[in-house]
Amino acid sequence: MTGMNKPVLIAGGGIGGLATALTLHQIGVPCLVFEAVPHLESLGVGINLQPNAVRELYDLGLEDGELQKIGVKCREWALVGLNGNDIYSEPRGLEAGYKWPQYSVHRGDFHMLLYRTALARLGEGCFFAGHRVTGYRNHRAGVTIEVETSGNTQLEFDGSLLVAADGIHSTARAQMHPLQPPIHWGGAIMWRGTSPGVPIRTGASFVGLGTHRHRIVFYPISPPDPETGLATINWIAEITVDNADGWSKGDWSKKVALDDFLHHFEGWDYGWLNVPELLSAADDVFEFPMIDRDPVATWRDGNVVLLGDAAHPMFPTGSNGAAQAVVDARVLGACMLEQGVTPAALEDYDRRLCREISGVVLRNRGAGPFGILNIVEERCGSVFENIDDVMSKKEMDEFMRRYLQAAGYAMEALNSAPPIIAPGSRVNAG
Repeated sequence: MTGMNKPVLIAGGGIGGLATALTLHQIGVPCLVFEAVPHLESLGVGINLQPNAVRELYDLGLEDGELQKIGVKCREWALVGLNGNDIYSEPRGLEAGYKWPQYSVHRGDFHMLLYRTALARLGEGCFFAGHRVTGYRNHRAGVTIEVETSGNTQLEFDGSLLVAADGIHSTARAQMHPLQPPIHWGGAIMWRGTSPGVPIRTGASFVGLGTHRHRIVFYPISPPDPETGLATINWIAEITVDNADGWSKGDWSKKVALDDFLHHFEGWDYGWLNVPELLSAADDVFEFPMIDRDPVATWRDGNVVLLGDAAHPMFPTGSNGAAQAVVDARVLGACMLEQGVTPAALEDYDRRLCREISGVVLRNRGAGPFGILNIVEERCGSVFENIDDVMSKKEMDEFMRRYLQAAGYAMEALNSAPPIIAPGSRVNAG
């Protein structure tokens, strides 16, 4: 039995939920998506889609031209010290030899691209906006979800399986693991925004400047305007403070004034980059604590499984949260091709990913690829004339090799791996 008599239910219409819906549609599995927000719109700032995720988006039938409309192909990843001197750089995406690019995109625009594609392929009747999944009940025939609409109506829906892609505050995860620790905040505060600016270095470089505890990260998410030469530059300004008393600022995401944080970056003018000027050019700035959750032993409970941020909320230091949600969806689809639309498929998915990606969560909590900044800061306070006197290129290359391997996008392994889902694969409905 494949379990195809009832649709797969998906809690959450974000990146992970929509990637799952598109994957299930591709392999012939009916599904319904339930999203708490009544009206979806383009929200957020920049994210990176690593080559492993871009490969899967291509395999889903998304065109390169569609991605170019919402971002740029990243060409370089670089770290710079407090005095403006280079620490480390490496090519990214096609420039590094991957068969697929790395894209720096506007998160909201990418979300809406997935949303439009899902509506076109699945039909509007498969997407329930303003429907928040508040709980589930496992039973022999599948799963029943409890839903609250934006009009406060209580509903129930039956399905074969539930894929809970309902984010870091996941209701399904809380039911599955009622004793899980609260959200973890390590003390880092991020201010995020976008500003017009001239792209530097390669013109498509992701740059981290400063120390692990006091830095700015920036990269373009649009090509330069032909007339002005200005691109949309996504930036994240960050400091780390004492977190002993926990997050005390109320909202997890709120609009703030420049004066609330600009003083932390006073004097950061390097000629090739004037940080206060870049930050001041933003229309809106939002403040976030950098948060994640402790990994759990399993993402599965009977006919229910977690996916994306509901399964593995992680610090953005590795720029791979959204990419991993896409890969999650594809691995889940592959498991259904092998095991049918059954609890066995969820068990296989959990076995393949839970332990491995939980390790990435902890690596990102320990600074992820920005751990190089930790080492340089410990050795010289991040101020130096020649980085070779502080940390060798060989040592940094090995550090990055280990991270890329753990995160699932080491180039040689990815380039040589077969597709997660072979073209034309369909779940047998017999």
